[in-house]
This record gives sequence, C-alpha cells and structure tokens, in this order.
Amino acid sequence: MLKDLAASGVPSESTGTIAAMDEGLFGPASVCWHLHADPVMLIGGLRALMMQALEPRAMAAVDQHSKYRTDPWGRLERTTEFVMTTTYGDTTSAEAAAARVRKVHDRMLGVDAVTCRPYAGNDPDLLLWIHAVEVDSFLLAYRTYAGRVSNRDADRYVVEMGRVAEMVELPPGMAPKTLRELRAYLRGVEGLRATPAAREGLRMILYPPMRLALRPLWAIPTTAAVAILPGFARRMYRLPWFPPASLSVRASVFGLSRVLNAVTPPPPIVRAAQARARQPAAA
Repeated sequence: MLKDLAASGVPSESTGTIAAMDEGLFGPASVCWHLHADPVMLIGGLRALMMQALEPRAMAAVDQHSKYRTDPWGRLERTTEFVMTTTYGDTTSAEAAAARVRKVHDRMLGVDAVTCRPYAGNDPDLLLWIHAVEVDSFLLAYRTYAGRVSNRDADRYVVEMGRVAEMVELPPGMAPKTLRELRAYLRGVEGLRATPAAREGLRMILYPPMRLALRPLWAIPTTAAVAILPGFARRMYRLPWFPPASLSVRASVFGLSRVLNAVTPPPPIVRAAQARARQPAAA
C-alpha cells in the first residue's frame, strides 16, 4: 500500500538538520519518485503510446518526424530516459532533458494527411493530450498492477507531473490540477481515430523487431497494456478482448511485478538519486 508521502520529506535546516543536496525537481517525498521506480511503468508507457496515437495530428507528427519504424527501441528508450531523468536526475539534468524535448518539438511541423489539419510539436492542445494520457496511463498501470494509490496522492501526482509538462512548453495553467480534472479532460477529447499510421504504430509496439525466443516475454507487458485500454480504444484498433481475461491478467502481472521488485535492484539513476538524497550538503 502506498503510504501518504506528504510527511516523509527530507528534513531541512529549519528543523535543525542540514538540508539534502540537489534532489532534482521532486525528491524522495514525491509520489512520482515512488511510482516511476516500479517495473509496471513499462506497461503504463506502452498504454500511453497506444492512446496518444489515436489523436491523428499527434500520430502524424510521430509518423513524419520520428524514426520509430527503423528504431522502435530507440524511441521507447528516449521516452523512458526523459521520464527517469526529470524524476530522479538533479535539477540541471532535468532542465537539460526538457530543453532537448523542446528543441525536437520546435522542428515538428506538418499536415496530417488524414484530417488535412496542420500540426506543430509545440501546439498546446497536442502537448496537453500527450501529457494527460501519460499521467493517466502511469497512474492506472500502478493502481492496476502494483499497489494502492490514495486519491490524495493521485492528486499530488497530477500536480507533480504538470510541472514537467510546463517545462516542455505546455502553457502555465493548462495542466489538470487534480485527478478529477484529468479525467474530465480525457472524457471531453473529440476526434480520436485509429488512422493507418496509428495502426502501424500499434503493430510496431506489439511486434517489434526482436529474437523469436523473447517474444513470449514481450507479450506480457503488451497484453497488460491492452487490458487497461479503454474499450473505445480497443474497438478503434479492432483489438479482440475477452473482458473477464482482465482479472487473470491483473493477478498474474501483479504477482510478477512484486517478484521483480523483490529480486532486482532499482535502475542506476534511481540508486544514484537515493544516494544523493542521503548525502548532506556541504556546511
């Protein structure tokens, strides 16, 4: 069970102890520190990619400016690196990661061939869609496959992630401030569809280039991601799904994720952040 993290922060000089060194944007008292270290974030990330692709202009930008066809693993790695750096990196590293993303967004200009609508990588509406789906997917994946998150901590998580969104040019005030606002926004989005590019992107997620022996392992996170897609998304993608299967998928992945947490160490960037947080600042 996720504890209420609000009271677990590192003591500051005002309490008579020496403040910790640079903990980055959030620090160990944050909800995102707790969630993003869990292996089920891979499932959340895959679900986010599937959902984000249903916005035709967002998918057109990826289709026309990304190398995901020739380097699908690179795309996933870069996305993961951005999330982990902005969560666990020091402040300078987090700001540099955001600057790289802004630079990429500035080059993304074009027209979606399906809707004939122009797009820009720094379009606030597209940035909000990408952000909201990512936050929703990470939180849903954790709640489904890892553990409990109270509504209070879910609200804190939404606020924390909004800070990162503003660092990559989402205008201040646009990001949802609560889980209720996040859900209301997602319910109100119109114009979603599975374009040919979105279907191709889905195929690349489900069947990326890899050794045949590894495919059964990759089927675990992809199946878990499909299980937590909303029904309308599965219908758009024409993904067959037997609803009662969600319970068995949830039980199996929950058990597997707990084993992975017990037997594998956190990623190096997480361990480095934990060590940095324990190190007192110079007097």
